Amino acid sequence: MRIFLITLSILLTSIGSVMAKNLYNFSIQDIDGNTVNLDKFKGKPILLVNTASRCGFTKQYANLANLHREYFEKNLIIIGTPSNSFHQELSNNEDVKEFCLVNYQTKFIISEIIEVKGENAHPLYSWIFSEYNKTPKWNFYKYLFNGEGKLVESWSSMVKPDSKKITRLIDKLI
Repeated sequence: MRIFLITLSILLTSIGSVMAKNLYNFSIQDIDGNTVNLDKFKGKPILLVNTASRCGFTKQYANLANLHREYFEKNLIIIGTPSNSFHQELSNNEDVKEFCLVNYQTKFIISEIIEVKGENAHPLYSWIFSEYNKTPKWNFYKYLFNGEGKLVESWSSMVKPDSKKITRLIDKLI
């Protein structure tokens, strides 16, 4: 009976994630272990970026920090999701937090370390895959959501977060 209830709970959680209509149906744990319900950002665009501390694109943390400073007053929400899905993240949340603060003075939301692809992907990334057929191919993939929580565009690691390609769309959304 216990196994049945556990299996049923997992199944219902999976179904709930797939049935979510937009980004605001999800929550994440921040780097300090606090729950961040994304519905508190309704009406605001969100830039979601899967990150890693030991990647050739890690310097994009500086671009994200600049973007955050430039758009903070304009209500752009930036969420970095450290991930070891590509085997380039530090081993624990405390080290990631220290790395980000010391090296990049990050002030935007950073989640706990999560998986962003495959069977163990965080429900948010599973939803992005099921809803939009998009999955990060590497670290620093970027997803821009509008104020209704719908995906507007995504970019590969090669596109810097503060590039004109991205900021032009952000400007249209705010």
